[in-house]
Amino acid sequence: MYLMENKDLNRLKVVLAEKKRTNKWLAEQLDKDPATISKWCTNSAQPTLANMIQIARCLEVDVSELIRK
Repeated sequence: MYLMENKDLNRLKVVLAEKKRTNKWLAEQLDKDPATISKWCTNSAQPTLANMIQIARCLEVDVSELIRK
């Protein structure tokens, strides 16, 4: 089985920057700890699919824009 080690799986940090939004703003929108958002942005942890859908809604983007291709 192939494991994707040290790969950036999401583009959350990039999309937040494009939308001129901060980790703190997203944490407030999702009612999440800012440390959780930071982990998602650095790809040291990944949001669930349900969280990705919420993030996409908050940022007004398609979920596919949040996923590294």
